[in-house]
Amino acid sequence: MVGGPAATSVAEVPIARPKTYDAVKRGLDLAAAVTGLLLTLPLSVWIAIAIKRSSPGPIMYAGTRVGRGGRPFRMYKFRTMVPDADRNGVWSTADDDPRITRIGATLRRYKLDELPNLINVARGEMSLVGPRPQVPADVAKYIDEERKLLSVRPGITDRASIRFRNEGELLKGHSDPDAAYDRLIRPEKSRLGLLYVQQRSLALDLAILWDFVRVLLRLPGAPPAEPITPVKEQA
Repeated sequence: MVGGPAATSVAEVPIARPKTYDAVKRGLDLAAAVTGLLLTLPLSVWIAIAIKRSSPGPIMYAGTRVGRGGRPFRMYKFRTMVPDADRNGVWSTADDDPRITRIGATLRRYKLDELPNLINVARGEMSLVGPRPQVPADVAKYIDEERKLLSVRPGITDRASIRFRNEGELLKGHSDPDAAYDRLIRPEKSRLGLLYVQQRSLALDLAILWDFVRVLLRLPGAPPAEPITPVKEQA
């Protein structure tokens, strides 16, 4: 069971959802994605120019992620690292990762690199709300319960990504960011993701989106981020 004793009841009692839930959610996703892409077009053009001027390489990053039903897809983001950064086999990114470009650090701080995720939402590969999509190497580590995360469309945001929005800071200083992620972040992220799979509803989706907005705009009442603890590398 993911996350130890605290997660023992995550998937025991499924919550019934109206048959219209998936259809309504998909309609809202599509409308929001198209509207968001149009409204943020001027900002996206400015970001594209800034990326092109700041470092050589493509403007966009299209990395393989695993979606609903275990199907791989290309997830789009604005490039925040040096070209071919993923060839070194390190998938978790700390704030002090030398692969991050100067403009990339700013984009990651304000989550602007994820604006192109709206393309994936429009294409039906992602949703506004759902567990964040993972790379195939991480999905290969899933235990049976964690594979239930693949029963829904991955999302731009969820409770876990809001809580661990400071993931880069949490991983800062660790010599092996992937191992640190598996130890410090993955268990609770999986637990929260599984809770969403079982409890998902339009009301919950709207509540998560409101929390996401409050975090982005730094409004009062925004959920706190995961506390930072001093790095203690294992021998």
